[in-house]
Amino acid sequence: MLPMTTPSQQHRPVNGHQHRPVNGRLNQEIANAVVRGHKRFLGRGPTRAQAFFRHNIVVVVMDASLSEAERSLARHGSGDAVLEMRHRFEEMMRSELVQAVENLTGCKVEAFMTSHHIDPDLAAELFVLDRPVPAEPSPPVPDS
Repeated sequence: MLPMTTPSQQHRPVNGHQHRPVNGRLNQEIANAVVRGHKRFLGRGPTRAQAFFRHNIVVVVMDASLSEAERSLARHGSGDAVLEMRHRFEEMMRSELVQAVENLTGCKVEAFMTSHHIDPDLAAELFVLDRPVPAEPSPPVPDS
């Protein structure tokens, strides 16, 4: 297994304040944390992952996350079995992924949902937070 640096180790308080990544850096760190979780539990991660957030929603979309064995099973008519197995893997990874997003955003994850698609090989993970991500810029205030 690969050693894993937890997000809490990466973002320690400085002068009593927690410094967290913001905007594009936050997106990248969330995507990296999810990929690390997949590698740790499954032996490999997706070839590409991108994360984005809006208000209290964080989404991570991953390309090419299935193993060669899973793709082979799907080609031979066992796609439903592959999706069921992936769902079980995600349940196993849930607490680690939730903790990583909570540490990076400073928000509590109220719900975590995941889905996979076989052809094309895509996966999405959705985190619903208890409040908007603090790093998100405020919307412009209209002139009065």
